[in-house]
Amino acid sequence: MSAILTARGLTRRFVTKKPLFGAPTVVQAVNGVDLDIEEGETLAIVGESGCGKSTLARLLSHLIAPSEGSVTYDGRDLSALSAAELRALRQHMQFIFQDPFSSLNPRMTVGALIGEPLSIHSIGTAAEQRAKVADLLRKVGLRPEHADRYPHEFSGGQRQRIGIARALATGPKIVIGDEPVSALDVSIQAQVINILEDLKAEFGLTLVIIAHDLAVIRHIADRVAVMYLGEIVELASAEQLFTAPKHPYTEALLSAIPIPSTGARRLRTTLEGDPPNPIAPPPGCKFHTRCPHAQDRCRTERPVLLGTGAHHSVACHFTETLSPQGIEPTEKPRAAAAQARFARYSAARAALDGGAKG
Repeated sequence: MSAILTARGLTRRFVTKKPLFGAPTVVQAVNGVDLDIEEGETLAIVGESGCGKSTLARLLSHLIAPSEGSVTYDGRDLSALSAAELRALRQHMQFIFQDPFSSLNPRMTVGALIGEPLSIHSIGTAAEQRAKVADLLRKVGLRPEHADRYPHEFSGGQRQRIGIARALATGPKIVIGDEPVSALDVSIQAQVINILEDLKAEFGLTLVIIAHDLAVIRHIADRVAVMYLGEIVELASAEQLFTAPKHPYTEALLSAIPIPSTGARRLRTTLEGDPPNPIAPPPGCKFHTRCPHAQDRCRTERPVLLGTGAHHSVACHFTETLSPQGIEPTEKPRAAAAQARFARYSAARAALDGGAKG
């Protein structure tokens, strides 16, 4: 499988305002990220708040320009494209925003919102665009007559479905979602995730999902990238990462997932202290100030993300000697409940579709 999107040395710095008597400060939100996103896969990017994953998502979609490094889509460097070329490329690369309440123009009808990308890229006649909007509304579980309504008339979950329909209007090859379900109720999250999975299978999409809920990630992702203070510290298949993590930070994230069974037990990994200040990160491994296994080398030498096996890369000096604990395949934390929600939603959706056809 070939890479559809490639990042090399991707770095983004933000400069804060200069105080009255002092120099402006610089925050390095993303630092030297290398990433190959394979066509047709679902890649999840996870980590604590402030680790840089949302900034990375915007860099990958070129919503913001990198300070250093490059993003290549189908062999074309996005930074080298003209404004017209970049606009044309948007047809193939779309973004789903986190907040369904502020990402939709309240002055536009739902039909106009979904149809706008079609007009921008001159796709189809007016009649064909209306038909496309109606079809997309059906695919995300809404009705064609909803096209005449305004965003404020819908719930958060329905608005996010509208955002998904808008993102799919131009027939993109890759869709990047910045925590597309985090602002929704848990009961609605399953519906939106299921819609994304169905549409990925139908349209052959490549998905990049920024997320917090590791149980959901395990259910939908093919690969997972773990970020810490602007850097990817582990990259592996979802099953490898959950059952056999190799980085101490990944182990800590996994150990925080609740186990629904009262009979199951797992050693909890507790991290001491808060994440370092991103304005003045520590030298060497950025995780060494919280890592229970840190040694002198960690405080002076930055580890590089290196392959440790089939499709598994880790940025740690002591990968071969540490044995972080994952989640046993039999545990499936919250997976049973999550899959039950997905199954109930699928059954309800199938019944609704059947009733509509009848």
